[in-house]
Amino acid sequence: MKQVIYNNYGELSKKTAEQIVTIIKEKPDALLCFAAGETSVGTFQQLVEFYKAGKISFKKCRIVGLDEWTNLGDKKIENCLSFLKKQFFNHIDYDVENLCFFNGEATDLQMECKKTDDFINQYGPIDMILLGVGMNGHLGLNEPGVPFDLYSHIVELDETTKIVGQKYFSGYTILTSGISLGLKHVLEAKTVILQMNGLKKAPLVRRLIDSEISPVFPASIVKSHPNAFLLLDKESSKLL
Repeated sequence: MKQVIYNNYGELSKKTAEQIVTIIKEKPDALLCFAAGETSVGTFQQLVEFYKAGKISFKKCRIVGLDEWTNLGDKKIENCLSFLKKQFFNHIDYDVENLCFFNGEATDLQMECKKTDDFINQYGPIDMILLGVGMNGHLGLNEPGVPFDLYSHIVELDETTKIVGQKYFSGYTILTSGISLGLKHVLEAKTVILQMNGLKKAPLVRRLIDSEISPVFPASIVKSHPNAFLLLDKESSKLL
């Protein structure tokens, strides 16, 4: 796992975006996966700027969803896909036929898992997966204790995720379960980019560096990947 510390969140976001642009330029029809989280927003903004400047096109890229809340009901308009559309997709030239995202409201969630796994099997492996780390160490919605050998799967949410996840909704939302790419997808991706920023993530960065590779702390799996990047800002690296 290659570790890079940038001066601030802005620099972290720009350098991450530049790395993603390089991957797309080398393979215009790359299969990409983006975390729908706060940490990724700066990178999305930089990628949009590069697109508007004519430096990159996403038209041929295929994009697979990382995770999704399930059974949101009326709150589905604030789900992970909606977050990505608002922050990223609505501002670039993607082709909707090249997207594959979980439908968390589907009656057959196992079929959603199969649909996603089939998409990755057809166009993959994933060329680049951009990840953040949850406050409990989860990647996507792979909660503590989830085995490393799973592909797409349904997961019961950890109590920490139920609480922290409220920030993505306009009002209190009952969160019980989710659907996620598995950690085996992460291991099989060609490039893994793990971002962390801010003082609140400093203890997680320290734990990631010190931890054994174990499902108890899902983010630790990235340390076993042959082409993984841990990208930090100065604040998140303060305990190193």
